[in-house]
Amino acid sequence: MSGKEPQAGREYRALPRVGVGAIVIRDGRILLVKRGSSPGKGLWAPPGGLVELGETVREAAEREILEETGITILAKEAFYTFDFIDRDKEGKIKYHYVIVDFLADYISGEPRASDDASEARWVAPEDVAGLAITPTTRKLLKQMGFIKE
Repeated sequence: MSGKEPQAGREYRALPRVGVGAIVIRDGRILLVKRGSSPGKGLWAPPGGLVELGETVREAAEREILEETGITILAKEAFYTFDFIDRDKEGKIKYHYVIVDFLADYISGEPRASDDASEARWVAPEDVAGLAITPTTRKLLKQMGFIKE
């Protein structure tokens, strides 16, 4: 360790951050949130957030989904893992996240947006085409057979 304070903010960090998300389906609909902050502000994606020091990735997924949507889940197995790397105009890495999305069982609650989400709701497969979703979310939903497009 260098003895420096931990790096604040999400942009231009020295190391990647670990993020988690959850794929929660209830009555044929998937839980999605509209991101309220960058990266991906204004785009729909599975709810999630960052792993905190000392918690497992499953614990982080359960905590983040509750904080972001008010939904209690039980995180099961990791289903989809990817890197999100975003560079600025000069080519410097602005954001780098390693994200692990879990399949999760719905336990309780009704969607309400809070934390980093500006909206949260259950979305049917036929409604996905009308939403601005992230490219990785589109790939994930296709891979799991939720959408065909």
